[in-house]
Amino acid sequence: MDNEVSMTPPAPTPSRALATEAVHAGRDDLASLGVHAPPIDLSTTYPSYDSRDEAMRIDAFATTGSLPDGPPVYARLDNPTTGRFETALARLEGTDSAVAFASGMAALTAVLLARASQGLRHVVAVRPLYGCSDHLLGAGLLGTEVTWTDPAGIADAIRPDTGLVMVETPANPTLAEVDIRAVAHACGTVPLLVDNTFATPVLQRPVEQGARIVLHSATKYLGGHGDVMGGVVACDEEFAATLRQVRFATGGVLHPLAGYLLLRGLSTLPVRVRAASASAAELVRRLTADPRIARVHYPRIGGAMISFEVYGDPHRVISGVRLITPAVSLGSVDSLIQHPASISHRIVEEGDRRAAGVGDRLLRMSVGLEDVEDLWADLCQALSDGPVPSARTAERSLQRTAERPLQSSAGR
Repeated sequence: MDNEVSMTPPAPTPSRALATEAVHAGRDDLASLGVHAPPIDLSTTYPSYDSRDEAMRIDAFATTGSLPDGPPVYARLDNPTTGRFETALARLEGTDSAVAFASGMAALTAVLLARASQGLRHVVAVRPLYGCSDHLLGAGLLGTEVTWTDPAGIADAIRPDTGLVMVETPANPTLAEVDIRAVAHACGTVPLLVDNTFATPVLQRPVEQGARIVLHSATKYLGGHGDVMGGVVACDEEFAATLRQVRFATGGVLHPLAGYLLLRGLSTLPVRVRAASASAAELVRRLTADPRIARVHYPRIGGAMISFEVYGDPHRVISGVRLITPAVSLGSVDSLIQHPASISHRIVEEGDRRAAGVGDRLLRMSVGLEDVEDLWADLCQALSDGPVPSARTAERSLQRTAERPLQSSAGR
């Protein structure tokens, strides 16, 4: 009939704004399915009455790493719910594909194993990185070797067996930034991996600046509510195929319920990041003028993460907050504060930690969605027991702050 309505949803529009993609990516087929919320597929296995066809599909996956056509085979290979999250994240990062894992560290492990499987075991990395990422590289637990350098030394550090260059920008916990485009140029043909956990695709899309691999601890901003753990790698389809093979072999799969929660988290990601970033910028302004604060670190691109060095005992600040939660992790709707030298970067050798700018008086705060006045009041009372420097010391500190832009020190 001429007036018959097609049940096929329209193809996604490539030029959709980020906020629109965050809400709709991975969900384009829901109307045709007759549902509004994405379904959760908790199956661990799937029936197949054609074992010959199943064998060919498994052989194809083993050979190419591409997802097989037709229904899923086994949850360690693929899951429709986590697949929706992968589709959405790839769209937000502007990559062909994305591969989800049980945690951010599982995701990084898969990347290192994928490159090592091709005989490329050497990694060039820039500190600071998240403490466990630093440890995984430095300890050689996966048979890899790392050369630590600053951004200017990347080109000279690359060897024939270099499989990866890794940076985190803004970095955990100093919020130091690197010029992604310049670093990507220095990498030549070696893939650049950017840990984009702090910035999220709301603030930067590293692939647009030359990176080839983007890593997220999805536990943080992508989930956004402190109730789900996961990791994800956004990249081209060729590398994604290899990552799927590593995931299948090692079993670091994301649970479907986690995939559902992460997809739901993406829908509010732009709103959450922008709101929390506005509060963070205001707290930075106030902390910079506070004589109890020796130095404030905040990236040029903005964001909801801040770090600052106190004149007094940082542990008293941790024990003194009442509204802000003293806890590891970040990116939740509520504000968190922690002492990196004691927790997130404790596993890094003390000398390396200090050289990277992670001093004993540094505190890192993940700003949430609370009212900024309440957050400031809580910080003020937690800082109130600390010593106030002499007028001359405070004046010198404020003068140094005024002479430089609000940004992270390189700390290297």
